[in-house]
Amino acid sequence: MVLVPRGGAWGDRVAAAARERGLDPVVVPLITTEPPADAADLDRAVGRLVASSTDRRPSSAPSGGDRPDMAGYTWLVVTSATAVTVLAGRVPSLPSGLLVAAVGAATARAARAAGWPVDLVPQDASAAALVTALPDTDGTVLFPRSEIAAPTLVDGLRSRGIAVDDVEAYRTVGTGDEPVALDPPPDAVLVTSGSVASEIARRMTPLDPRTLVACIGPGTADDARSVGLPVHAVAPARSAEALLDAVVEALHQPDPHQEGHS
Repeated sequence: MVLVPRGGAWGDRVAAAARERGLDPVVVPLITTEPPADAADLDRAVGRLVASSTDRRPSSAPSGGDRPDMAGYTWLVVTSATAVTVLAGRVPSLPSGLLVAAVGAATARAARAAGWPVDLVPQDASAAALVTALPDTDGTVLFPRSEIAAPTLVDGLRSRGIAVDDVEAYRTVGTGDEPVALDPPPDAVLVTSGSVASEIARRMTPLDPRTLVACIGPGTADDARSVGLPVHAVAPARSAEALLDAVVEALHQPDPHQEGHS
């Protein structure tokens, strides 16, 4: 049994991918999203986004400030599928001249599913890599994010002299306070973010010593360790599919429940 920590369309997709790998998923939503406590900044950004337009979409991402006359944004940067969902729910379609950068393949897939063209995906799925990969621009970058997003991307772009409209688009919250206990205990739990790690530590510890803790990347693994969780497997890429592959591999190790078997 593998615990999938989020519900909705994401949970359904990951559960299906787990079954394709011979795993037995159980969806237990530990976190969910809610609107910002104050949506004024998001409303303002959406209004500016809708007002911005150009005659045509450029054939490739600009290497500099090619459109200084653009009243709105030159780039939209998204680092989660949730940010895509929130913004797509408020904006029927993006302005034709807006360029879109996604932090990784999963976020890019969500953007394309929303009908957005994706102009940039860094080779390494991280905010730091996105800071390096984004071309110089004289315009403003819109960054809709969770309230708990790390400042890596905003600080990095601003250090390059790029203007960023840093907007809280949603909040990541726990789904309750009651302990979560599964019988039998799961063979593995998927840790897909620092917030998931915190909820596992808050609501599921002590974990059964046979339960494997699998993290979606090194940063999430660090977050898990910081809240007292062991880490038995780390996905080589920041995608649910890579995470599930890491679980399958770890479950076939002679003793996957010790640090260092990732």
